Amino acid sequence: MNDYLEIKLLNGFCSVVFGNTGLQVKTTFGEPDQVELLEDTLLETACDVWHYWDKGFSLFFDKHKNNVFTSVEVDNRETRLFDKKIFSLKEPELIALMKENGFSLSETEQHEWGERRLSFDDAGLDCYFEKGKLTSVNFGILPDSNNFYYHPN
Repeated sequence: MNDYLEIKLLNGFCSVVFGNTGLQVKTTFGEPDQVELLEDTLLETACDVWHYWDKGFSLFFDKHKNNVFTSVEVDNRETRLFDKKIFSLKEPELIALMKENGFSLSETEQHEWGERRLSFDDAGLDCYFEKGKLTSVNFGILPDSNNFYYHPN
């Protein structure tokens, strides 16, 4: 693994590819610090979340897709996207970086508690800003027409 974490949109995280099994993921990242089950009976979704607290990310495994790796939530400041330290970018810089790489901003939402979400649906990416600073990034596989995709946060 690199000295930094790398977002590979629509593909995976570092050397781990979406669709990998837990065993394949453990080969790269080792045992998680904590495993949590998230269920939503209304939406009929369920996933295991592997938290790697010291490394600054959590991995999601969809129970309805053979428990394979489907998404990531990361807040590690050294994380890179398109070879840029994503957490050092301001909103306009992030939007420009995504546009340069063929992805457009599809939605923004300002939450009443102060957090602002930028969504790039064609990239499966949500970015969360607080007081002008990027605080977390969620990304994963895109939903298909037959299955609901559970996106973290």
